[in-house]
Amino acid sequence: MVHEVKKQDLATIVEKFGQRYSKLLGINLERGDDEEVFKWFLAAVLFGAPITETSVVKTYKCFEKHAVLTPEKIIKTGWQGLVEILDEGSYTRYDYKTADKLLEVMGNLKTKYRGSLKLLHEKATDSLDLEKRLKELGKGIGDITVSIFLRELRSVWSKADPKPTPLVILAAKNLRIIRSESPEKAKKELVEFWEKNRVKGMSFVNFETALLRLGKDIRRRKSY
Repeated sequence: MVHEVKKQDLATIVEKFGQRYSKLLGINLERGDDEEVFKWFLAAVLFGAPITETSVVKTYKCFEKHAVLTPEKIIKTGWQGLVEILDEGSYTRYDYKTADKLLEVMGNLKTKYRGSLKLLHEKATDSLDLEKRLKELGKGIGDITVSIFLRELRSVWSKADPKPTPLVILAAKNLRIIRSESPEKAKKELVEFWEKNRVKGMSFVNFETALLRLGKDIRRRKSY
């Protein structure tokens, strides 16, 4: 069933569902510190799999508990150690694949950018090149992970301007906020809608995050 969002209801939706995932995890992206950006990148990789928000938060907290929050620490922990952390966080369905992915990505990040995502951003010529460089870190870094990661860096990195994920588009169409399913056109429509219907004290990132959570709920209900 499709519901058209009313302007007076938008604030409720954004305030209820729009908390940034980085804030939920206690990651401070405001100053763009490399260490904090990397923590968010690790979280974005975890969020990139079709797994529940609760499981991702629990798994990230396990990485935090074991102080495995840098490229160097991830590499040093090794495949077996990563699998154990992932299993501890109930990330069992994707544990082997994610351990492989993390080691490949961290190795490339160290080799190409001295382990610095800030350097990766500086070397990118524009938003598209930034996304390309992130994907080239490893075959497990795709459009969804890149979109999740860059979404919360919109106001921090000048070249962070990702397209919305399929779940964001699903929710926006369900609310009749947008018409297009094309990520590029959907992004434009979402920005235009937000510019006309801003919620005081909230940002476009909060709006997009709220749509993501709504999209997950729609997908879950459709699967039953």
